Amino acid sequence: MNKTLKEIAQLIEGTIVGNESTVITGVCGIKEAKAGDITFVANPKYISLIKQTNASAIITTPDIKKASKPLILTDNPSIAFAKLLSLIAPNEVSHFKGIHPTAVVGENVKLGKDVAIHPHVVIEDGVVIGERTILGAGVFVGNHTTIGQDTMIHPHVSIRERVSIGSRVIVHNGTVIGSDGFGFATVKGMHHKIPQIGTVIIEDDVEIGANVTIDRARFDKTLIKHGTKIDNLVQIAHNVVIGENTIVVAQAGISGSTIVGKNVTIAGQSGIIGHITIGDNAVIAAQAGVTKSIPNDTCVSGYPAKQHKKAKRINACVQKLPDLYKLVTKLEDKIASLEAALDEKKGISKDDNQSSRT
Repeated sequence: MNKTLKEIAQLIEGTIVGNESTVITGVCGIKEAKAGDITFVANPKYISLIKQTNASAIITTPDIKKASKPLILTDNPSIAFAKLLSLIAPNEVSHFKGIHPTAVVGENVKLGKDVAIHPHVVIEDGVVIGERTILGAGVFVGNHTTIGQDTMIHPHVSIRERVSIGSRVIVHNGTVIGSDGFGFATVKGMHHKIPQIGTVIIEDDVEIGANVTIDRARFDKTLIKHGTKIDNLVQIAHNVVIGENTIVVAQAGISGSTIVGKNVTIAGQSGIIGHITIGDNAVIAAQAGVTKSIPNDTCVSGYPAKQHKKAKRINACVQKLPDLYKLVTKLEDKIASLEAALDEKKGISKDDNQSSRT
């Protein structure tokens, strides 16, 4: 890459502050950048790094009026930097084209134009796959499943029967979509399986990380709506509904029949009990345990999860418990000394008290 700052600003539709003739030879994170690189700062807490970075130029927000290095100002530096990366370093991974001879394709399967079926893929009867979709090596697609256009299913993904996956979806390695929901009825100490006859629907532009499990519904559907992004190692139980453009971070778990609104953030290792509602734009902090419904536009943390400001105050008090214990012990000793002194002043000794009781 050899581009002037002016050329880069035109590519990402930004405004230059400083020398527009600065030559950029690479891109890098702000801490790792060296001379010749362009980097970005989107989060205000990293603004101090602008003075420290070795980068030759920085993409940042219009809030930064000047710096010791040339700037490109844009409303969303993260998106601008991502766009720059895609333009200068396009994905060069090549995929097998056509149907590999080791693939097993069932009856009445409909494959769109330019579909790629990699080695050892199994496609059962009645499956429909849209144009330009790619199934990586070892993918399994169950009976009567539909997959849209321009979708990428990475190796060793299992998609069970009667599942629907939209267009431009990305599913990473090892994920299982449509496994049975965890449903059992306990009678006299024995757990009897309840049939899970529903389905899973993944809408357009969803991305699902590696080793995610999304269970089919007991009757109706488990639904992941448009634009939602799911990190690795997430469990989504039967009949869950996740709204548009929600983020679910690694190792989170959502129990059955929970309804999650749109634009929600569910942070890492958080857990959500079943049969509750998470409102639009809510934020569930890392490792939070959610035991009741959360209103719109609310941030919660802790266990049981409560409003974040309150949880922080409680946590601050908990951190002071060792000091509080020492203080209480000291006060108890002082009270005991004062009581003894008071008894002595009244002419009542400890022995007198004991003898009076007997």
